[in-house]
Amino acid sequence: MHITLETDYAIRIVDRLIKAGGRLDAGTISERTGVSQRFALKILRKLVSGGLVKSYKGAGGGYEIARSAAEISLYDIVELMEGTYRFSRCVGDGYSCSCELPCAYKKVFSNISEEVCAMLRKQTFDKLIKAEHKPRS
Repeated sequence: MHITLETDYAIRIVDRLIKAGGRLDAGTISERTGVSQRFALKILRKLVSGGLVKSYKGAGGGYEIARSAAEISLYDIVELMEGTYRFSRCVGDGYSCSCELPCAYKKVFSNISEEVCAMLRKQTFDKLIKAEHKPRS
């Protein structure tokens, strides 16, 4: 089970925008992340619509982060790019199965989903960036 490539790239883009500390144009974002400019623009549109990134038009235009690194978690990006995380589709709304509810699997899958989401929420970009700069023992 993997996050999609689009979500992986969205994480890279947010990381670069936070580290830039200011506005970057799409070409620079593409270069610094290794994401094609066309795909970066598609992702940036989603990040802007989700309120994580601001966009500016014109000669001094570009993109910058809309919130502080402490206010953006991996969960925010995964949810924006992929929707609410569910370990199994039986945990989601609108799914009907032939087993009698509540079944043991649904309960376990729901717990796993909740734990993963809680872990993703704890992983804010300020913590991740600090962890990159800690010396390894």
